[in-house]
Amino acid sequence: MATMKHTLVALVENKPGVLNRMVSLFRRRGFNIESIAVGVSELSHLSRVTIVVNGAATMVEQVRKQLDKVVDVVKVSDVTAEDTVARELALIKVKATASTRSEIIQVVDIFRAKIVDVAADSVIIEVTGDDDKINSLFNLLRGFGIREMSRTGQIAMTRGGTGMSPVKERLSRSPEQGSQLKSQ
Repeated sequence: MATMKHTLVALVENKPGVLNRMVSLFRRRGFNIESIAVGVSELSHLSRVTIVVNGAATMVEQVRKQLDKVVDVVKVSDVTAEDTVARELALIKVKATASTRSEIIQVVDIFRAKIVDVAADSVIIEVTGDDDKINSLFNLLRGFGIREMSRTGQIAMTRGGTGMSPVKERLSRSPEQGSQLKSQ
C-alpha cells in the first residue's frame, strides 16, 4: 500500500485528556504524527486540532473513524483531497553580523517574512506559509548560521462554504449539546 501525507482536522471539546486519547489512537497503530496543532476555535468550548500523518488511505480512514467515536471529539474530517488553505508559522534565529545583516534582510524580504527581533549577534525571523516556503527560507538562511528554529505545525481549513460550519451552527446553542450530537 502506498503511503501519503494526510491532513485531519477535528473539532473537540475543550477538556483535559482529549488530545492524549486522540494521539494514543495513532500511536497504537504505529503512525508517526508529522505535525499536530491545537488551538481554540470560533466556539470557546471547542478546540480545533490539525494532525498531519503519513499513511495508507485505508489505515488513516480507519483511525479517523475511531477518532470520531472518542466521546469528546465532535467531528473529524480528512481534508487531504479537499481544497484547503494550509499554513505553518516558523521562528528562525539566525547568526548575524554587521556585514551579513543587510543580506539577511534581502532574503527575508524575498520570502515576505518579517524580522521580529534584532540583537547584536542575531536576528529572529518570522515566516508563515506552506512547508516548501519555510524549508526554502531555512535552506537559504543556513549559510549564515542557524542558531534555533521553532515551527508550529500545519493548520488547515477548507476553502469556501465547506468545512465544519454545520457543526458550528448546531453547537452554538450550548456546550452541553456537543456530547448529545454523538447520539443523534
